[in-house]
Amino acid sequence: MPATTREKLADAALRRFYRDGFRNVGIDQVLADVGISKTAFYKHFECKEDLVLLGLERHDIEAQEMFDRVTREVGGPTALGRLYALFDVVEQIIGDEEFHGCVFVNVAIEFPLPHDPAHVAAANSKRAVEKMVGDLATEAGADDPAALAHELCLIMEGAYVTRSVGCEGDTISAARRLARLAIKSRCGACPQ
Repeated sequence: MPATTREKLADAALRRFYRDGFRNVGIDQVLADVGISKTAFYKHFECKEDLVLLGLERHDIEAQEMFDRVTREVGGPTALGRLYALFDVVEQIIGDEEFHGCVFVNVAIEFPLPHDPAHVAAANSKRAVEKMVGDLATEAGADDPAALAHELCLIMEGAYVTRSVGCEGDTISAARRLARLAIKSRCGACPQ
């Protein structure tokens, strides 16, 4: 299904904001990327913040779909297998040549006030991922699913940050090793 002008604007803006910074990019730069006028822009959005929020919403949906798809493909039918496969998703994310850190962490840093709508969107996305991981942990029989979800999400965030600042070392191998320890300690099984 072809994207609407509104969706095209949101996707192009998010790519530009992610690469160059949310506060650094003006509407004119996004409009030049898409090839539309300010008049056309204002038919779809009231302001830059609305564009940012739609871009974040669309990215959040795509990220959650990616987590679900890849963990099912790699992890197979069991929740335990899918927990281990979370780090296949992380590997894909940090291995992308366009990777500039986690978009939601970047947003939270640029919009640090907890009531700012962009910050709220970032926090909601992080909570949604942690809930998804917690649901898998529950299904896998973890003794404390919420704690395991929190631990795995911290490991994922650590991998994103470590990779984004260019630290030497095999980030994904270290993250997988830590995740295996966390999963084994909470689920009592380590099939991989």
